[in-house]
Amino acid sequence: MPTVLKIGSIIFFFTSYDCGEPIHIHIVDGRKECKYWLKEGEIVLLADNNGFSKTELLKLRRIVIENFQLIKKSWNEHCKDISRKEYKKR
Repeated sequence: MPTVLKIGSIIFFFTSYDCGEPIHIHIVDGRKECKYWLKEGEIVLLADNNGFSKTELLKLRRIVIENFQLIKKSWNEHCKDISRKEYKKR
C-alpha cells in the first residue's frame, strides 16, 4: 500500500491491485474514507465517500489538486514496477 502523503491523521494512498484502474487516490482518516479520480488536465473527481463531510471533501480535494503531479508520478512509478514484475512472471 504505497502512501503518497500523510497529513496529521489523514493518509493518502493507493494499492498495488489498483494499477489496472485509472489513476486515483484513496484517503482515510480513522473510519472515514474517500476516493478521488485524477483525470487529464489536473481534473479531480470524487469517486466515493464514506463519512467525510462536504467541507472535509472540499479540503481533501484541494490537497489532491495541490499534489496532483506527486500523486500521478508516484502512481506511474509504482504501477510501472508492478507491470514489469507481472510481465517477468509470464
